[in-house]
Amino acid sequence: MENPRKTRIYSIYKGMKDRCRYKTNDNYERYGGRGIRVCEEWLADYMNFYNWAINNGYKEGLTLDRIDPNKNYEPDNCRWATYKEQANNTRRNNYITYNNKTHTLTEWSEILGIKRSTLSNRIVTKKWDIKKALTTPLMVNQFG
Repeated sequence: MENPRKTRIYSIYKGMKDRCRYKTNDNYERYGGRGIRVCEEWLADYMNFYNWAINNGYKEGLTLDRIDPNKNYEPDNCRWATYKEQANNTRRNNYITYNNKTHTLTEWSEILGIKRSTLSNRIVTKKWDIKKALTTPLMVNQFG
């Protein structure tokens, strides 16, 4: 049997614990420093985390993501996500609600087929209201 400490899943487990517990960790301020903890069940035994991970969609290439980025690492608040999904679930995202649908700027860009930079320019630089920014068609170059 492979040494668990040499597996990707163990590395994820160790990283989670370290950034929540050790002030010397480069990411401590964004995790442990603002009160994010690892639940006792996972802290007490790696196999508890391992079994949760395997039973909840762990696959190579996925990352451990906290559903609510302001809450702890615990079974009810964690999932396995792609890097893209995780990037859309950070505290620094600004969420935009239009027609009772809430998405990040990047998600709206994908939904509408408008470059993220165009939407950002409309909202941040030009100070357009959300409806205008999301519904104004792109200018078409009439001169080919």
